[in-house]
Amino acid sequence: MSAETKSRILDVLTRYEKEILQGWVKEQLSAITQGKDLLSEADLRRESAEFLSLFAKAAGSKYLTDITAPEWAGTREFLAGLSRSRAAQGFTPSETAIFVFSLKQPLFVRLREAIGTDAAALGDEIWTATVLLDKLALFTAETFQKSREEIIKRQQMEMLELSTPVVKIWEGILALPLIGTLDSSRTQIVMESLLQTIVDTS
Repeated sequence: MSAETKSRILDVLTRYEKEILQGWVKEQLSAITQGKDLLSEADLRRESAEFLSLFAKAAGSKYLTDITAPEWAGTREFLAGLSRSRAAQGFTPSETAIFVFSLKQPLFVRLREAIGTDAAALGDEIWTATVLLDKLALFTAETFQKSREEIIKRQQMEMLELSTPVVKIWEGILALPLIGTLDSSRTQIVMESLLQTIVDTS
């Protein structure tokens, strides 16, 4: 299906919204293993309903599979927020990507119902939906990975700060106990911490 060809995906999302949402939430609940205690079913249903609404709105754009288009900005923003949130909560990368990937099965079922016996048209629609959902899932996974890297980097900085305490021994005397090696980043933190403590304690 060419980019300019009118897709049936929007019609199916609109006509079968409740059925797709129900099937999608069920797919997600069966796929999540480690993160079951991190997200309630009500929250999952709310997030899924919000995404479906944004997805349907963007699915009416002329170039359906170009998720960099302005029409997809809301969907990308939602997925970026979801990825950051799940990275912070402790979900796995797979469980985060499944949020998008698991939409395929209920969407494909409804596409088959809507299109019927026209195998060529069904094949085109399923291929378009696959390309689109794969791109959105990859975007979600990439954002999740960046968020995890930022969290790890921040935690490393916090650990470095904790591992270089400046201790006031008595009036006018500070001690800086050091354990381990001093690389350039840790040296910078040591100097900043020491200078700040000198300023604070006069």
